[in-house]
Amino acid sequence: MEKEKTNKGMVTLALFIATFLSAVEGTIVSTAMPTIVGDLEGISIMNWVFSIFLLTSTLTTPIYGKLADNIGRKPIFIAGLVIFLTGSVLSGFSGSMPQLIIWRAIQGIGAGAILPISNTIIADIYPPERRAQIMGINNSAWGIASVVAPLLGGLIVDNFSWRWVFFINLPFGLLSMILILLFLKEEKHATKGHLDIWGIVWLSMTISGILYGVELINKAQINWIMVLIVFIVAVTCCLLFVKQEKRAADPIILLNLFKNKTFVIQNFAAGMMAIFLIAYEVYVPSWTQGILGLPATFAGFATTPSSIFWIVGSFIAGKMLSRLTPQKILMISMGLLVVTGTILAFLPANTPFIVFLIIGVFLGTGFGITVTGSTIISQSVVSLKHIGMATSFNTLVRSLSQSIFISIFGIVMNQSLQDGVAQHSDKHVTVDMFNKMINPHTVDELPNNLVPIMHNIYHTGLRNIFIVAVICMVLAFVYNLKHQDQGVVQ
Repeated sequence: MEKEKTNKGMVTLALFIATFLSAVEGTIVSTAMPTIVGDLEGISIMNWVFSIFLLTSTLTTPIYGKLADNIGRKPIFIAGLVIFLTGSVLSGFSGSMPQLIIWRAIQGIGAGAILPISNTIIADIYPPERRAQIMGINNSAWGIASVVAPLLGGLIVDNFSWRWVFFINLPFGLLSMILILLFLKEEKHATKGHLDIWGIVWLSMTISGILYGVELINKAQINWIMVLIVFIVAVTCCLLFVKQEKRAADPIILLNLFKNKTFVIQNFAAGMMAIFLIAYEVYVPSWTQGILGLPATFAGFATTPSSIFWIVGSFIAGKMLSRLTPQKILMISMGLLVVTGTILAFLPANTPFIVFLIIGVFLGTGFGITVTGSTIISQSVVSLKHIGMATSFNTLVRSLSQSIFISIFGIVMNQSLQDGVAQHSDKHVTVDMFNKMINPHTVDELPNNLVPIMHNIYHTGLRNIFIVAVICMVLAFVYNLKHQDQGVVQ
């Protein structure tokens, strides 16, 4: 990388724009989905609009990481953006729900390049202590998107057409692409050997099998035979993947990385933290809206402090990296998350809104330290030629963990609601009634005497979800404690 010729400011701006586009895509489409369904119909398959994007972006992440190491960051990042923008434009021209699902798959394939390659480019052009700060700023795009996307989506749908939810990506994506083309200078990479096609096939089938199996478990009527078959196929493909990577001349994922305890611990902790993060971002707004009765737009701000202090945590991580061992950094960040997460799990149902804002300060700091620290440490324990692979694997672990556990949390909530309804069978409460309870606009349609009971049932479900999420982080904390690691990151 010819660092002296790269305009770091312009490149960083380009990466932030691209990351923001990828981050905003999920929430803004959620806002527009009722209008899209009304236009295209197909309500029975609308979940695939979200699922297919998540699946394809997850599947392609490790592939892009390997290609970035072999071919170069710049061409792969540009290729990912081109695919993402192509999928965006085609999604905007969709004439039916099946068409939209297909184009969203293409959009997801492109999105899989954006976050891991962005962090890889940052690793190339910034030293470790500065890298943490820039990653924090870049990753804050996700927090900003969670606040801006619902407002932007509503504005577009109300004043234009839902199709502009996708078309709006084009000018900003092109701007990001132009900035990268003009201002990112890197040495040409020579492609080494052949792409590990069978490794890609077995890894893709493994990830697809795991995600599909969890999705099957989350259905109202579970076909356990099908679930068993899917997981057997996933495990078989995983074994074939491992066998393939051992003999591949240029593997997608270098298995020797797993012999490095620091690399394993950091990625395990990142995955466990990501599980808590998705629980926090999805269910805290649901708590403030469904139980406290706040409007949806206001409830969304419950997690805003965590987005702001994520950047603060990243700056703190930058200072820690040059002074503390990876083990001690994780002890501090995961310890902070475990304590704060436990407090969140056991808050009473009618906790004042301001308490959620205060909790967000501590959680955001912990998220920032953990994500930034684990990414940089994972990059530091591999050779320069494998930084793309290490970065994409870290992203893959976080994404896959969240994809699996968002379905598991759905199972936990559904079971909690069913148990709560069964305990109050004399009150004639049904699970379907909770659809009205969590919406401040429809809660008044329910009998007044049932609402407090339903609040308590729903609160129990939320508490159970947060307990599961905290347990995951405790596992990472304990695993980190049991394994000594090397010195500070240089």
